[in-house]
Amino acid sequence: MLVVQKYGGTSVANAELIKHVAARVIRRIRAGDQVAVVVSAMGDTTDELIDLAFSVSPEPDPRELDMLLSTGEQMSIALLAMALRAQGQEAVGLTGHQAGIYTRAQYGSGRIARVEADRVRTELAAGRVPIVAGFQGTTEEMEIVTLGRGASDTTAVALAVALGADRCENCKDVTGVYTADPRLAPKARQLRDITYEEMLELATQGSQVMHNRAVELASVYNLPILVTSTMVDAPGTLIHGESELEERNRVRGIAHDTDVAKITVRHVPDRPGIAAHIFEPLAEAGISVDTIVQNASERDLTDLTFTLSRNDLKRAESLMPAICGAVGAPGFVADQNLGKVSIVGVGIQTAPGYAARMFRALFDAGINIELISTSEIRLTCLIGADRVGDAVRVLHDAFALEAPDRDLRD
Repeated sequence: MLVVQKYGGTSVANAELIKHVAARVIRRIRAGDQVAVVVSAMGDTTDELIDLAFSVSPEPDPRELDMLLSTGEQMSIALLAMALRAQGQEAVGLTGHQAGIYTRAQYGSGRIARVEADRVRTELAAGRVPIVAGFQGTTEEMEIVTLGRGASDTTAVALAVALGADRCENCKDVTGVYTADPRLAPKARQLRDITYEEMLELATQGSQVMHNRAVELASVYNLPILVTSTMVDAPGTLIHGESELEERNRVRGIAHDTDVAKITVRHVPDRPGIAAHIFEPLAEAGISVDTIVQNASERDLTDLTFTLSRNDLKRAESLMPAICGAVGAPGFVADQNLGKVSIVGVGIQTAPGYAARMFRALFDAGINIELISTSEIRLTCLIGADRVGDAVRVLHDAFALEAPDRDLRD
């Protein structure tokens, strides 16, 4: 079996953990598998490098910031290769460029354009373990570009696809994917498996277990991902294609996110093209908008509300006066003390009662709902940031997620 294993920052946070990872990789090789490894920067290295950059410049140049941040992963690949060699296994550290990972030129949030994995295949064929730097790639012009926080997952999946690997293994400080964050919901239960669709919704709505672009890419190429523990032997959670079983709890998990802000544009003239005039300047500034709600028109005026990351709020607020002027709106209001909670599961929109049960559970807990958004497999409520933990717990209880699924194959 050919596998790509990804180890996050907490898994390689110090020398002892790096040696532990090396021993783990060697055991897998001795069991007969071929292994390529993708690693993140050690512990809090990326945050420390960001702080360092802002200590020398109030507005670090995006190119130079990516140049700096990419060094975190280079430390990890070199140290892990050294640890493997010290334990008798040949290995080689490869930067994103050396591993053939090509990206589009968007500093800080690049997208992988293609992976030319010939060098990685050569190292595997020679019996060496390729240790690839996650989170980074290079453009056609040889510029280093980082892929966004958490995107080492995407590096690992993209490399696994390029190599034709049997699966990708995301080795973390948790044993798998849980029905909710165990830190907020003590009754949270580990799932044996979950579909790509469900995991993608959980990741998009705030779950930190997998990067959403990694899940999306795996889904396109039908690549199984096993989320498992670095520290203990555990079966983990398999992310794969759609389950054929219907006799299970349709709510598979609860996601939450406290990085939420809201802007409401007041009394917007209700005419064609207004939405484009509002959101195009935000997109050009690199501001991603999530939920959008427009109230019913009254006297040809409407309020338009959208959510965005709290980190983007100041930039958005700086653009809003000009946007309001362009569309003829008298002003806007912003709120950054928000969070969101979501229930996720294939089939919740086609079965009755799930929305009602969610709303009743939040009402009984005295939690006010600011906005509601849905997809085919998700219901999301925007609430006060200070009630997110309470919401996760009451919803976990309301949908009885602590009870194991009844599997018809058992």
